Amino acid sequence: MKHKIFTTLRVVLFLGIGFFFIWIFLRSLTPDQKHKILTDFGIANYWWIILAIILGIISHFSRTLRWKMLLEPIGYTPKTYNVFFAVFIGYLANLALPRLGEVSRCGVLTRYEKIPFTKSFGTVITERAIDMFIFVILFFLNIFAQRALLYGYIEKNVYEPMSAKFNSGIDFEGTITRIFIISFVIIIALFFIFRRAIILSKPYQKVTSLIKGFWQGIMSITKLKNPWLFLFHSLFIWFMYLLMSWVVFMSLPGTRDLGLDAGLSVLLFGTIGIIIVQGGIGIYPVIVAQTLDVYHIPKDTGFTSGWLIWSAQTIMMIIAGSISLVLLPIFNRRKYEKA
Repeated sequence: MKHKIFTTLRVVLFLGIGFFFIWIFLRSLTPDQKHKILTDFGIANYWWIILAIILGIISHFSRTLRWKMLLEPIGYTPKTYNVFFAVFIGYLANLALPRLGEVSRCGVLTRYEKIPFTKSFGTVITERAIDMFIFVILFFLNIFAQRALLYGYIEKNVYEPMSAKFNSGIDFEGTITRIFIISFVIIIALFFIFRRAIILSKPYQKVTSLIKGFWQGIMSITKLKNPWLFLFHSLFIWFMYLLMSWVVFMSLPGTRDLGLDAGLSVLLFGTIGIIIVQGGIGIYPVIVAQTLDVYHIPKDTGFTSGWLIWSAQTIMMIIAGSISLVLLPIFNRRKYEKA
């Protein structure tokens, strides 16, 4: 009973955070901007949304093949369609509860392929670790590659408003740099002073355990028969994610001229939103709008684009996940009949 209450409260909390961000963002818009959002939904070319959904399905088929490669070194060669169905059932479950997807897709392979749950779950942890590694690399590469654009945005929207507000002639750039350096030194000093208590604390041990698990997951690819093909699938998945975000730009006149650089920024910052709030509901379009503001896209247009990208992802998961639930027992019934 306590577990059910906790789960319900967690879902309500995530939904509440999402709707709170929607309310905050819409509150900042003028009536004309709100009308523009509704107009953009009406004039959007939804063929591009369909293409985005197709690209998403392709990325998850690549994920299917990559997961099979992780299962082979531990002695299992499941049917491709079962792994494919399991992947989408997992994404469908994740829309309901965090981490339920990992449990669900491993449960599918346990039932239909007789793969022990603990073994398949270990490969999922490895897969997530590799995805996180790629995400972190792409995130910092994106920040570095677009640092001039980002600095210009921060200067315009942070430094200049602060200077105008205080009108004190303070060198905010230098001040922020000094604050960062001083804070870093203080944190390091505190760590060395209280290092014994910190090292023995549960939060520290949990973090170090996660880091070790992350590294072990990355190193496990050395046991693969074809590590280069595995690397190809890992990069291809993220490339499809990038195209999935970028092609949605083509659906609106206001975002049609954006390049892959904007698509990458939306992908990476939007992913953070999905991590923060379950499924990214509410917060994802807001983050996309704020991200596209860097590229001089009006917030109302960016908000519409964010909803279209989020909708394409969510519709894909709901439809493909539901179809997978229906087809999974049908495909396996035929397999047993043939046997």
